[in-house]
Amino acid sequence: MRWARSLRARLGLSVGLVLTVLWLLAATVTGLIVRGEMDEVFDSALRETAERILPLAVTDIVGREDQGVTQRLAPIRAHDEFFTYLVRDAEGRILLQSHAADPGQFPPWEGPGFRQTATHRFYSDAALQDTIRITVAEPLAHRAAVAREIGMGLGLPLLIVLPVALAAIILAVRFSLDPLRRFRMRLEARGARDLSEVPAGDLPTEIAPLAATLNSLLARLRDAFEAERSFAANAAHELRTPLAGAIAQAQRLRAETQDAATQARAAEIEATLKRLTRLSERLMQLARAEGGRLRLEHAADLRAVARVVIEDIARAGAAGRIALHLPERPVMSDLDPDAFAILCRNLVENALRHGAQEGTVDVTLTAEGQLIVANDGPVLPRDTLARLTARFERASAGSDGSGLGLAIVAAIAERIGGALILQSPRPGQASGFQASVSLPTAPADT
Repeated sequence: MRWARSLRARLGLSVGLVLTVLWLLAATVTGLIVRGEMDEVFDSALRETAERILPLAVTDIVGREDQGVTQRLAPIRAHDEFFTYLVRDAEGRILLQSHAADPGQFPPWEGPGFRQTATHRFYSDAALQDTIRITVAEPLAHRAAVAREIGMGLGLPLLIVLPVALAAIILAVRFSLDPLRRFRMRLEARGARDLSEVPAGDLPTEIAPLAATLNSLLARLRDAFEAERSFAANAAHELRTPLAGAIAQAQRLRAETQDAATQARAAEIEATLKRLTRLSERLMQLARAEGGRLRLEHAADLRAVARVVIEDIARAGAAGRIALHLPERPVMSDLDPDAFAILCRNLVENALRHGAQEGTVDVTLTAEGQLIVANDGPVLPRDTLARLTARFERASAGSDGSGLGLAIVAAIAERIGGALILQSPRPGQASGFQASVSLPTAPADT
């Protein structure tokens, strides 16, 4: 038998089983005690019957005119006779018997006292110097029937009491485990990156240490993640100034030298430093996406942020390649504008870098708060799409980029309750790539 996995089921079954066993044990012991007391009562009734009938039988027999004649008493009305009796003389002749007595069931006289056969219990007594003898019989089946009725009286309530008791036990266990259920619901409601302490003040003392251990583990994980994010952000921030100085030195070297090889090497150094600068910026954005506050107390129109981001990217060398489509009415959202700018910039720059070189990147912000960025280009395999949101993952080994853009977007989408959906080819097209993110929206102020 496989034991139930549910704690509530285990408690209900174990308590119910113990209750059933105890009830049956108590009923059995009570039945045995009652059976012993019942035998004493019936034996006493047998003796009392004999002692009451014997004087009357002596008076009747002594006063008879015809001695030695058997007299059977006729019943006044039909009834079940549980006690039957015979009155006999010293020679064994029957002088008097009850109407239902069967002489063949009565044993030979063996003296006063109790006797028992396979079917009856007897009590015998004598008077007039052992010349008149009486034997009273009781069927053992009568005692067995009474014992069965008593046993049923003790056992039948179990069929009613036990289900009621089990229901009460289940309700009591459920009520007692409600704090644990609420603790589990609070834990399940947490986001993947919410490592704050779970309230556990209402838990029973037996479960409270487990909750304390879990909260301690969450605190250690939170500290570890915070240290990791802080290190990445600080390292990226500290690298910006020396990288900017190194880039300036490389540019100055290119301007001052006339040697073509030196100029080429300086240009290569400058390009490498710029890639490192972009990587440090992406690391800061990733730290912000994973640890910063992304939702505000008030809502703002995302259209203005989208315009600023697209204009800035266009001025940086993508003029004429971006088509921005915005709805006529405001797109209000409590998403932090800086977080939305990071999300939008990474999607657009990723499309410009990995799409067709002369193709147009379509950027659409719908009234329902969905940001869609699509570009032309070769179709990406399904397995490639599945791993593009991993850190430092590129569509191909020769791709230029940090491999963090879509990882940053996926982190922001997860924390705001949305989802990053990647599709290739573009819906309704035979080629291209499309990324879409659902943003939280709020009703516009009227």
